[in-house]
Amino acid sequence: MFKIKLYCTIFLLSILCACGSGENKKAEGESADSLKVKNLTSKKNILIFGDSLTAGLGVEPEEAFPAIIGNKIDSLKLPYQVINAGLSGETSAAGKARIDWLLKEKVDIFVLELGANDGLRGIPVSETRKNLQSIIDQVKAKYPEAKLVMTGMEVPPNMGSKYASEFRVIFPELAKKNNMTLVPFLLDKVGGVPELNQQDGIHPTPEGHKIVAENVWQVLKDII
Repeated sequence: MFKIKLYCTIFLLSILCACGSGENKKAEGESADSLKVKNLTSKKNILIFGDSLTAGLGVEPEEAFPAIIGNKIDSLKLPYQVINAGLSGETSAAGKARIDWLLKEKVDIFVLELGANDGLRGIPVSETRKNLQSIIDQVKAKYPEAKLVMTGMEVPPNMGSKYASEFRVIFPELAKKNNMTLVPFLLDKVGGVPELNQQDGIHPTPEGHKIVAENVWQVLKDII
């Protein structure tokens, strides 16, 4: 009888140990899964907010400069992810209305690429400046610790020399005023080069986007 009780006791203990071991393994598995999720969500966000130049009009999404920068960041194993918030045809006024919705997602670095469509439409410089400042103010109010980047833009000479010169200075002046890092000219080495632009002469080809990505990366790499 004693032996039977002893065997039963040993059997019960073995079951309890097995259950405990299973629970421990489950807990370890849950911890590992939680760690994976944490690692995936620990990346900081770089929001590139712009028009068709950012959206990559006429090229594949992976060929647009934000995607190229994202691939560069991944290759360097930096804890950042790039969010392409480009919208073709976007003006500074439309951007001012759209930015609040995008700020629902945490922003660690904000890259502002807007104004080109204003320039092509001949919108008064004062209005473009006011709209861009409003966008900047909204970002700063929501994420005061976010690092800010301004991309400079120029308009074609046919817009008139006075308008062109007034338009050009919007970007460095706003960058200085708001303590933003400046990309002097987004389309440097691309604008006006036929083989690096599509047939419209405005939007970069895939090769052009590679150069644009490098223009932005030269500034971005120093703040991430």
